[in-house]
Amino acid sequence: MGSDIILKVEGVGKQYRLGLVGTGTISHDLNRWWNKIRGKEDPYLKVGETNIRIEKGDSQYVWAIKNINFEVKRGEVLGIVGKNGAGKSTLLKILSRVTGPSTGEIKTKGRIASLLEVGTGFHPEMTGRENIYLNGAILGMTKAEISDKIDEIIDFSGCLRYVDTPVKRYSSGMKVRLAFAVAAHLEPDILVVDEVLAVGDAEFQKKAIGKMQDISNSDGRTVLFVSHNMAAVKSLCTRCIVLENGESVFEGETDQAVDFYLNNSGSNSSEFSGIIQFNENDIGNHQVSLLEVKSYDKENRVRSTYFNNEDINIDIKVNIKESIKNSRFALIIETQNEEKAFVSASNNITNGELKKGGFTFTVVIPKNLLNNIEYNVFVSGAIPGKNYFFKPNKCFSIKIEDSKSKGYNFNEKWHGTVHPELKWSLKT
Repeated sequence: MGSDIILKVEGVGKQYRLGLVGTGTISHDLNRWWNKIRGKEDPYLKVGETNIRIEKGDSQYVWAIKNINFEVKRGEVLGIVGKNGAGKSTLLKILSRVTGPSTGEIKTKGRIASLLEVGTGFHPEMTGRENIYLNGAILGMTKAEISDKIDEIIDFSGCLRYVDTPVKRYSSGMKVRLAFAVAAHLEPDILVVDEVLAVGDAEFQKKAIGKMQDISNSDGRTVLFVSHNMAAVKSLCTRCIVLENGESVFEGETDQAVDFYLNNSGSNSSEFSGIIQFNENDIGNHQVSLLEVKSYDKENRVRSTYFNNEDINIDIKVNIKESIKNSRFALIIETQNEEKAFVSASNNITNGELKKGGFTFTVVIPKNLLNNIEYNVFVSGAIPGKNYFFKPNKCFSIKIEDSKSKGYNFNEKWHGTVHPELKWSLKT
C-alpha cells in the first residue's frame, strides 16, 4: 500500500448458505476440505447467486457481497450507501474482523474501532464504566490511557448518572451514546460507523457527526460511514461507494454518488402515482381521519411529474368525526435527501371551528418555486400544542423538470432545496 493509504480492499466477497446455520451439510464441508488439500478452489464459490432479496433463486448459496475493490486514504471519510440488503453491513463486519471474507483480502494500517449494532461489544452485566475499560482493552489501550480519557468519554456520552449501572438497563439510545463515545475517544486509526447513529436523538446525531468531522479533519484519522440519511452523508463524507445487490456500482464524489443512488433506487410506481387513498381508520384518531391526498394540474389531471413553470395543486381530503377548534393541517415538502424545502399550514382558514363532516383542503404550490429534482410530499394534522390527529405522513413523491422557460439548459442542475424565480433589477 502507498504511504497515505490506510485501508485497501481487493476482490472481497462473502458467500452465505440460505436456510441453515453453518456453512452447509457434511457432504459440502467434506467437498470443500477435499478441494482445499488438493490446492483447488472452493467449488461452492462458483454456484452462488447475486444477492437480490426480493427474488426467489435456484441456488442455496448467495453472495452477500462480491468482488468489492477500493482504497481509503488517511484522514478520508468514506460513505457507503445502498438499499437495505445491498451488503453494507456485511462489508463493515468483514472490515471489522467480525467475520472473514470468502474471497479477496483486506490490508490495513492501525487499529479499527467499530460501531455496527446497538450494544455490540458491551457486556450486559457490567456497568458502563467497566465496559469503557473493556472496549479500550479490546482496542489495545492500556488502563492508564483509558483512565486519562474516561471523564471526557462519559461527558460526551451524556450518561453520567447511569455510568455505574449495568448496561442491560440502558435504553438502545444510551448504549449507542456510550459506544460511540468510547470508539471515538480511544483514538482508533479507522472508525467504522454503521446506521446505529439513527437510534440516537437529534442532539446526539449532530454531536456525533461533529465529532467524526473533528476526527478526520484535526486528527487525520479515517472514518467509514454507513447511513440512509443522505443529508448526513453529504455533510460528512468526502467520497462515497454505492452498493447494489452486493456489488459496487458507483464510486466517486459524494454529491455524484448520492444523485446516482437516489436516481437508481428503483422507486415503485405507487410512490410516484401522484395520489394515495386511505381507509377510514388507517391514518388519524377519534377526531379526524385522513382519506386521500393527490396532486394535479390546472386541467385536473392527476400527475407526479411537473415542469417548473406550472402550478401544482395538492388536495388533502379528511373526515372530521367530531367538531374541532383551532386545528392546523400542514403540507410538508422534503427533498430525497430528507432536507425540508418548506412547510405550509392552514392557519388562515382553520382558526375557528370545523363541524363534523368531510372536507378537502386545496394547496397550490406556485410555479417557478421548486428545483428540478424529486420531492417527497408529507401531510399532517393537529391542534397546535395539544395533540396530533395524524403526524407527518409521507404520501407520494413528485418530480420537477426544467421547462426551458427560464432560458436554461434542459435539466441543468441547480443547488439548493428550492429554486425560486426572484425579481432582479440592474442599475448603472
